[in-house]
Amino acid sequence: MVRSLWSAATGMIAQQTNLDTIANNLANVNTNGYKSEVAEFKSLLYQTMQTKTTTANGENKPISAQVGLGVRNSSISSVFKQGSLLASESDTAFAIEGKGFFAVRGEDGNTYYTRNGNFGFSLGTNGGLVLSNTDGLPVLDSAGRTITLGSQYVASKITVTADGQLCYPDASNNPQPIGITIGVFQFSNPAGLEKQGDTLFGVTAASGAALNEATNNNLDKSRVVQGYLEGSSVQVATEMVNMIVAQRAYEMNSKAITTSDEMMQIANNLKR
Repeated sequence: MVRSLWSAATGMIAQQTNLDTIANNLANVNTNGYKSEVAEFKSLLYQTMQTKTTTANGENKPISAQVGLGVRNSSISSVFKQGSLLASESDTAFAIEGKGFFAVRGEDGNTYYTRNGNFGFSLGTNGGLVLSNTDGLPVLDSAGRTITLGSQYVASKITVTADGQLCYPDASNNPQPIGITIGVFQFSNPAGLEKQGDTLFGVTAASGAALNEATNNNLDKSRVVQGYLEGSSVQVATEMVNMIVAQRAYEMNSKAITTSDEMMQIANNLKR
């Protein structure tokens, strides 16, 4: 077996995955609440060519001779960096400043988390208003319940404070809290969240359980900003540089395969 062929092949496969990750970042450069992803690598097993004690007289050598057998992708990690706030004309557009996540109830009944605060009110089965995301999944309050308002409320008059409380104007047209707070949650290890698509994340053992900002006083509270959306954290210039690096690495691995093939061809022609 020619090690260089297989090592270079693993390098091409790894760089293809790296390029796929970069392309996905660039494709989501305008996706609200999207967090850029980074492909990480690790080396494969090493083959020992010489041990530390292979001299003719049995003396110890300072180092051994080991040849690596290639590379593979170890993980694709999301970088939870604060995105820029983009102004929106929607009264139900919310951005989070801080480490928090909004919570929504999925179609399967499970709770998922997102930084995309592009919400809207829809009519519920009882004629009231239900706060939901663009896919119709209901947004949860700080107690884990669906945010549902009675039919007496007008959606355009509802405002939200920095701590997520929903307010409605009284007889004097002064906004007053109505006893509902948009749920904001944090995680001990957000990088361990499982990506579900549609900018949704699922809880895993690696991420830890969701920490409710409303009930946990040990957390740095996030700030909810109405009338803004959090933009993607993708930096186009950085991704383009990473794409060039990935392309050059792919080309070098391809060249290694070509060179190995030429060397094998020369060796095979020696007998002629």
